[in-house]
Amino acid sequence: MSFSTLFFDLDATLYSANNGLWDQIRNRIFQFMREVVGIPEQEVIPTRDHYWKTYGTTLEGLRIHHQVDPERYLAYVHEIPLEDYLQQDPELKEILASLPQELWVFTNSDRPHAQAVLDALGIREQFSGIIDLLAMGFAIKPQPEAYQIALKTAGVKDPTRSILFDDLWANLLGARSQGMKTALVNLDGQENGADYHLARVHDIKEIIPQLWSGS
Repeated sequence: MSFSTLFFDLDATLYSANNGLWDQIRNRIFQFMREVVGIPEQEVIPTRDHYWKTYGTTLEGLRIHHQVDPERYLAYVHEIPLEDYLQQDPELKEILASLPQELWVFTNSDRPHAQAVLDALGIREQFSGIIDLLAMGFAIKPQPEAYQIALKTAGVKDPTRSILFDDLWANLLGARSQGMKTALVNLDGQENGADYHLARVHDIKEIIPQLWSGS
C-alpha cells in the first residue's frame, strides 16, 4: 500500500520522552493546579491522573470542572526554556525531508508550543501544517472528532493511506477506529498491536522502508 499522509504527535514523539522536557511540563501542570487553581497538594496527582484518563488531557478536566482559561493554562505550563532540553536534530530533518508524503503535526497541545518545539528541533519547514487542540475545537485525541478534523484538514480522502505516529496507545486506538494505520513511538518494547513499532521516530527508514518505495 502506498501512503499519502503522515501525522506526527509532538511531545515525546518527535523528541525523546526521556530528555526531561515532558517531566518539566508535567511539573508545571502540577504547579498550575496547586498555585493557580488552588487544588490541595495531596489531591493534585490523583486529580490530574483522573482528568488524563477521563478526558485525554489535564486541561480538558480543568476546563470542565474549574472553568480554567485554556490560553492561560497553556502559556503557564509551556513557560519552559526549550533550549535546555532540545537541540537541532539534523538527522531527523533529513529523514523527514526525504519522505514523499505530506507531513502534519497532530497534537493535543497548542500551536505556539508546537511551533516552538519544531523550531528548537529545526524541522518546522518539513511540515505542511499543525493541527492543535484549538483547531480541533478541544475534541482532542482519542476522541473520534479529533481524527475526523485532522483527516479533513489534511485533505485525506482515504484514511487507510495515512499513518499516525504517536507515543500513546490510546491515541493510536482512536486513529485505528477511523481507518488510519498506526505507528507506536516509544522505548518500552511494548508493541500493543500497532501496525508499526519504533523505539524512536528516527527509526522510520528501518521499520517502514516502503514509505520511500511507494509500495
